Amino acid sequence: MLTIRGSGLTLSDYIRVAVEGETVTLDPSCVSLIEQSAQAVENIVRKENTVYGINTGFGALASVKISPEKTKELQRNIILSHAAGVGEPAPKEVVRGMMLYRANSLAKGFSGVRLQTVEQLLKMLNAHITPIVPGQGSVGASGDLAPLAHVAMAMLGEGDVWFQGKRVKAIAAMQDAGIPSLEPIQKEGLALLNGTQYIASLLSYGLFKAFRLFDWALLTASASIDALKGSTVPFDSRIQEVRNHPGQEFVAQRIRGYLRDSEIRKSHERCDKVQDAYSLRAIPQVLGAVYDTLLYAKGVLEREINSATDNPLVFGEEVLSGGNFHGEPVAFVGDFCSIALCELGNISERRVDRMVNPLVSNLPPFLARGESGLNSGFMLWQYTAAALVSENKTLCFPASVDSIPTSAYQEDHVSMGPIAARKLLSIIENDTKIVAIELMIALRALEFLQPLRSGPALMKALEPVYALLSPYQNDRFFGDDFERIYRYISHNAAATFFETAIS
Repeated sequence: MLTIRGSGLTLSDYIRVAVEGETVTLDPSCVSLIEQSAQAVENIVRKENTVYGINTGFGALASVKISPEKTKELQRNIILSHAAGVGEPAPKEVVRGMMLYRANSLAKGFSGVRLQTVEQLLKMLNAHITPIVPGQGSVGASGDLAPLAHVAMAMLGEGDVWFQGKRVKAIAAMQDAGIPSLEPIQKEGLALLNGTQYIASLLSYGLFKAFRLFDWALLTASASIDALKGSTVPFDSRIQEVRNHPGQEFVAQRIRGYLRDSEIRKSHERCDKVQDAYSLRAIPQVLGAVYDTLLYAKGVLEREINSATDNPLVFGEEVLSGGNFHGEPVAFVGDFCSIALCELGNISERRVDRMVNPLVSNLPPFLARGESGLNSGFMLWQYTAAALVSENKTLCFPASVDSIPTSAYQEDHVSMGPIAARKLLSIIENDTKIVAIELMIALRALEFLQPLRSGPALMKALEPVYALLSPYQNDRFFGDDFERIYRYISHNAAATFFETAIS
């Protein structure tokens, strides 16, 4: 069981809860902070002081005063009216992450909500009642209003949820789980809607997938190096040490480990070839930069998920309006990661080309078997990889540089962070297919070098993937081989790196 306290939450915790389904409880130390904040809001309503979000309208309607007897109706109305998302539902893991992150933010005690409201969010999370949240509709400032409104709407017993493997009405799922529906009081509706938890959860899901894919990309690149009889000199630790980028040394070290004692490497140690192409020689510099980018994004993310990002915020008896809901910090890193992951796919496709291209590979043309010319081998798989790489390039335009004013110019600069994070997920999906293609090609290329074998560590890591390939002697449909590899690397970590990187 994970205990949240408004601080110390990590990407690893996200995976435990959002992906693996671990239950969550609130640290007792948060109780008094939450209750004091809620009491401060109650005092404001009783004294009839005018405070934004408590007894006023929202956004451009902030100047409209709401009477005390209508403040509860105000909170319910904002939840229902702001649930304006459209499009395909966000992945369940993303929605569970939103719920975890929103509860953690409320637990800090600056949002003015009751303890029972935070506890209800956790009860739904633990009962695996997952609101249906449309993926489109947030501009990433004034919080992720529409996506969070769909979560809050389910807390009211409205809308649809995933429960016990089915899409059902929220009220039915909550009744089945013995959870009463929420009746929000002053400020609670706004507090549930106003935050960056959708962007943060999308980015978390992206980093979870990106770190796992990165491990496969390293393994696959190592296989390609040996398949192309590349030199291991570029991975010498001395070269990496004089540039001082930790990711570069990390990548080179892993590749050295995979290729240590390779029979293929020993067979061409004294060849006349002086240098390899950049897609082999510069792997530490390119993938090292990708790794450093992912770690930087992880640091920004973990600061964000332990922050109070709604508005207004309650400090003692004082309520302050600010802009913590603006998603720019996570929007930037979503775009940054998109650029980095696009490059991971770019350099992978170049190695695919080198392995099938008879002009540079010293392998049979297109790795074809059987009668030359009659069989095309894996020619078209480089086309597919090229198409995916090109698609990724179109997805790399930074969403965070765009802004369209909302709420009658009151919200005149927004982050578009959800778009940045959603594009990142699309790029990772394309990259997974590109790396699967490279891995399939590399394994076939290594077959032509038998009986020589690559390094023992690499061969051991490749064993489960080799088992997914079917033998072939002439052209046939290779899509089944690809699909098996693609699904395997989509759902399995390649080595121990992934667990250490996210901790």
